[in-house]
Amino acid sequence: MSNLDLQPVPNLCGGNRRTGPVRDLQPGKQVPLGESTVVRRLLPNLGRRMVGAWCFVDHYGPDDIADEPGMQVPPHPHMGLQTVSWLHAGEVLHRDSLGSLQTVRPRELGLMTSGRAIAHSEESPRAHTPLLHGAQLWVALPAEHRHIAPAFEHHPELPVIAGGGGLSATVILGELAGAASPGTTYSPLVGADIVLAAGTDTRLPVEPDFEYAALTISGACEIDGVPLAPGALLYLGCGRAELPLRAGTDSSLLLLGGEPFAEDIVMWWNFIGRNHTEIVEARTAWNDGGDRFGAVHGYDGERLLAPELPPVRLKPRGRER
Repeated sequence: MSNLDLQPVPNLCGGNRRTGPVRDLQPGKQVPLGESTVVRRLLPNLGRRMVGAWCFVDHYGPDDIADEPGMQVPPHPHMGLQTVSWLHAGEVLHRDSLGSLQTVRPRELGLMTSGRAIAHSEESPRAHTPLLHGAQLWVALPAEHRHIAPAFEHHPELPVIAGGGGLSATVILGELAGAASPGTTYSPLVGADIVLAAGTDTRLPVEPDFEYAALTISGACEIDGVPLAPGALLYLGCGRAELPLRAGTDSSLLLLGGEPFAEDIVMWWNFIGRNHTEIVEARTAWNDGGDRFGAVHGYDGERLLAPELPPVRLKPRGRER
C-alpha cells in the first residue's frame, strides 16, 4: 500500500534506545487513500516513528463499500522495506512488477519484500464483499538486507495460539509464545492479531528486550490498564515479561513488537533509504519510467508518480528520545 500524500513529510527514523515500560497513547490522523478510502495513520507520528522495525501503520474501516469501488491504489514503487497486508473483512487484489497476482482475504498474510526495488498496486476486486476493514503495515529492512531481490509471499494458513482466559492469537509475522509465522523476516520482531472474548482477563507472555505497541481493531479492551477505543495505538516500551489484557466486550487488537531499530533511516513517500541522495535517485528512477522498479501489468489506470521533494536535504537524525 502506498503513502498517497501529495506533500509527504520526510520522516527521520530509527536510532531507537531501549526504554522501560511506558503507556503512551499515540495520536493518529485521517489520510485519504485513493478515491474512496480514508485511513487512520498511526505510525509514523510526531511522538513515535517506529516500534522495533515496524515503521508505518494504517488502519482502515470498517467501511461499507457495497456500492463503492473500495480500495483503489494505483501502481507505485517501494524500496528498503516490507509491506504487510492484513484484513479483518473484505478482499484486496495485489499485483506487482514480479508478475504476482493474488487476492488476499481476511487473516491471510500478504507479505511483499521490496528489497532494492519493486512496484505494486492494490485494489478491491470488482465483485467484492460489502465491508472493508484491515491494516497495512511496513517493516524497515536493516542495512545488510535492504538491497536484496524483491519477493512476494502469500500465506493463507498461519499459526494460532490459545492463551487461555478467552484469548487467541494469530501470529502474522515473527514469533509469539513459541509459535512462528511462515513469513520471512530480517530482524527480530513480532506481529500478532489477538482476539479477546468478552470477560477476558489474562496476561500474555512477551519478550522483555522487545518494544511493543498495540492497536485496537474492534471492540473495547484494556491493555496494561489503559482503555483503548478502536483505532487507537498504545506504545508500551520495553522491559515487560508479560502484558495484562482485559476486555468487557468481544475485541481484537494488533500487537506489534521488536528489538529497537538501531539504524538511522530516512523515510519519504514510499521509499526508505539512508540519505538524501538515495531518495532522490529512487524518485527519479520511478518518475522517469526506467527498468529499476519494473512495471505492473493489468491495473486499469495510470501509475502513481512521486510528488515533489521538499526544498531541504533529507538527513537521518540522531536517536529518538
